[in-house]
Amino acid sequence: MSPRQQPSPHQFAPAAVRIFAANERINQLLIGQLNPAAWNASPPSMPRSRVRSIAAIFTHMHNVRTKWIRLSAPHISVPTQLNRAHCTPPQARTALAESAARCVQLLAEALDGSQRVKKFWRDRFARPWPPGAEMLCYMICHEAHHRGQICMLAHQLGFPLPPRITAQMWSWERLLKPFPVFTGEVHS
Repeated sequence: MSPRQQPSPHQFAPAAVRIFAANERINQLLIGQLNPAAWNASPPSMPRSRVRSIAAIFTHMHNVRTKWIRLSAPHISVPTQLNRAHCTPPQARTALAESAARCVQLLAEALDGSQRVKKFWRDRFARPWPPGAEMLCYMICHEAHHRGQICMLAHQLGFPLPPRITAQMWSWERLLKPFPVFTGEVHS
């Protein structure tokens, strides 16, 4: 498609929703495969106060999503924020699934042409953006950045992810397929 034939934002909405849902699938895969001993650990070479734990990073990701929803779409119910000092992997999985569902709603409404979401507020101190592809890209980049931190931290702690899991994180053909919403139940 040439730049002049770009789809309108409302034509882009279904793809944006699928892409963000795939992004969440990666988060759920990562939490499910992390060694529980890595969750609150910090590298021995770094003081705890200087390094965010994996729990704190996932908590931050969820809490930032709640900010995007609260600022950009106040009509959408805002999930409860997490406390990084007390968050467990199952709590993070459940909270991230809930905030992902609300972000999917935010994206759908921002891009469907309905004008229910008029601006995307990354932060209340930053200038808002009009709804569009940049909004989705920002959301995905933010989370991919933090997933990279999580993978590196797990490796530094001596709990690297198995190669088959890192390969699954890049298997977008599989990740883009419809999947059931995570309910918070963990099956072994």
